[in-house]
Amino acid sequence: MSSHREAPEISKDPVADSTDLYAFVSPDAPDTVTIIANYIPLQPPASGPNFYEFGDDVLYEIHIDNNGDGIAEISYQFRFNSVNTIPTTFLYNVGPIESLQSKYWNRRQYYTMWKAERGGKTTKLAESLRCPPCNIGPLSTPNYPSLAAEAIHAVGSGRKVFAGQRAEAFFVDLGSIFDLGDLRPIEQLHATFGLPALAAAKGVNSTAQVNVHSIAMQVPISEIAHGGSKPSSPTAAHASVGIWTTASRQQARVLHSSGGAGAESGPWVQVSRLGNPLVNEVLVPLADKDLWNAQQPKDDKKFVSGAAHPELASLLNVLYPGAFPNLAAYTKARADLEAIFLTGIPAGVVSKNFSTFTGTVQADMLRLNLAIPPSATPNPAGVVGGDVAGFPNGRRVTDDVVTIELQALAGATIPLVDKSYTPDKAIADVSDGLTGGGLALSSTFPYLGEPYSGYAVAAA
Repeated sequence: MSSHREAPEISKDPVADSTDLYAFVSPDAPDTVTIIANYIPLQPPASGPNFYEFGDDVLYEIHIDNNGDGIAEISYQFRFNSVNTIPTTFLYNVGPIESLQSKYWNRRQYYTMWKAERGGKTTKLAESLRCPPCNIGPLSTPNYPSLAAEAIHAVGSGRKVFAGQRAEAFFVDLGSIFDLGDLRPIEQLHATFGLPALAAAKGVNSTAQVNVHSIAMQVPISEIAHGGSKPSSPTAAHASVGIWTTASRQQARVLHSSGGAGAESGPWVQVSRLGNPLVNEVLVPLADKDLWNAQQPKDDKKFVSGAAHPELASLLNVLYPGAFPNLAAYTKARADLEAIFLTGIPAGVVSKNFSTFTGTVQADMLRLNLAIPPSATPNPAGVVGGDVAGFPNGRRVTDDVVTIELQALAGATIPLVDKSYTPDKAIADVSDGLTGGGLALSSTFPYLGEPYSGYAVAAA
């Protein structure tokens, strides 16, 4: 979670595993949108001699649907290639890497970026863009911020792009959630299966001090908006766009007895997909997770039952006996969850001036209203906390999506669509007990913080 190792097949292919997707109107450049697609989950910083990198044999894409049909009008594509500049050494570097041109740096990655438009037009935006090295330690990467800054590239008019290692910003207590939903802040209510309840405790961040690989881009709102211009108001037609990311591999791979990566051929086959956080983890049955990863958002109608009748919601009153009686008695389809995850929220549900609605096509996409400006005081609870610039209006790196979605599943958002429903009192305490405090973040692009150093983490 958010989409780390979420399906059986992709859990065996981390280099193609989409882990998190963020999309928000840039707080320091409000005429642009920042989109961050993370891959390669749970990287321990001390990973020599072969440090993490993007797959040369993977097609990474960020997709934009700006007319609500669950099909991309614009896709940004990224392909990587790796080069050994000192083939006689077993080392990643043989001296300090003080610039992206350092003679001491052996294993380097470059990438090409395209913009593919619906209808068949594809434009190469840039090639031979440099990735930064991984953050190794004070001798190998003595000034890592300068290396990362050198890897932020201007691409055309108004665009920025970065691809490389960053600090993981997603926070979640995986240990408690997958121990039969034993949420530490309310585990005193978890007396079931004949086992005694445990004392309430603080959450434990399972993704603390690990890294990911990020593709981050900042593009003008006019470039992705329907009709080519920023919408005039939050409730204007097509004010919201749908965003998702994918990774694909070619259909055939041939291995050579001489070693090496082999050769790939044939059409691209999608192996990973991510729109809203936690959807494939929590709303899709285990037997269907690989199929979900291979599908396009326009085909998500077949998975609607996961949102309409979520398994976790039905289990809460079993896992926490007597704590969620109103939720247990609620048998209607969850129109609130269908709106959050599959259509966007219509105007008037939260307020008359707020909407993320993209249309009636049910498709899992991270929806972002392009007319809502950044918040001056962001609330990690997003829309639930009264901050309409946060999740599920896009997703910022500080948004507490685990708590937001757990509380929504527990019934907190049902009154938005059914005024007769009274949420259970226990909802206020439903959380994994984490707030995101202490995360490595940046106030400027690419917003995710400097990756953890293998030397520093090993010494901590």
